[in-house]
Amino acid sequence: MSLSLWLIPVLFATGLLAGLLDTIAGGGGLLTIPVLLGIGVPPAYALGTNKLQASFGSGSATYHFIRSGAVTLRECAAGIALTFLGASLGALAVQRLDADLLKRLIPFLLAAVALYVFANPGFGRAATRPRVERLTFYLLAGLGLGFYDGFFGPGTGSFWVVALMLGLGQDMKTATATTKVMNFTSNAASLLFFVLGGHVLVAPAVAMAAGQVIGGRLGAKLVLTRGARLIRPALLFMVVVVLSKLVWDAYVRPALG
Repeated sequence: MSLSLWLIPVLFATGLLAGLLDTIAGGGGLLTIPVLLGIGVPPAYALGTNKLQASFGSGSATYHFIRSGAVTLRECAAGIALTFLGASLGALAVQRLDADLLKRLIPFLLAAVALYVFANPGFGRAATRPRVERLTFYLLAGLGLGFYDGFFGPGTGSFWVVALMLGLGQDMKTATATTKVMNFTSNAASLLFFVLGGHVLVAPAVAMAAGQVIGGRLGAKLVLTRGARLIRPALLFMVVVVLSKLVWDAYVRPALG
């Protein structure tokens, strides 16, 4: 796919903003996928191209979180392996199964996340005692959320942040940093299958990826300097936005015919 010159700054700006939002609270796909569809990219290619450009944003954020010491690959090793496996299985399953059930179920789970975070203002401000052994946690969360991200995806970052705070007792800043490592892992795993299926367009992905690298870096710096003061309201806002989009797609739009 060739790009008109005027589209390049639009895609770059979209990638930058999506990378910034995605690093802080998730939900960047709500910006990038509609833009890709809007410029005429077919749906299957939009999903694959989105995974490619998003991998640069999550990869950029992951690099800066690791470099700052907010997260270490050694502590995440089991999570990386299991998330990669889960995302690979999800990417395979989505080609064979209908995602309608998830479209109807996930809004209720996201609503529960929003209510829990809203009702507990101090949640995630400080690290607490882990409730689950690390390997057990990653067996459940890595495989489960990895599969979900490969299969469907919306809200994955929010689920990861809350799961890490509840299960491993991480504070919100550390949970956000760890989440980006897992997001990068599941993005890479899903991308592999889109590439093998030939559903990736390089030109728009590169334009967005340039913005994603910058946005991911800026988002990581904001998370490290502002911590829970920034993440909590941003997380709540993005959960509500993603929730509204899913409710519209799963319930309102079909009812309107």
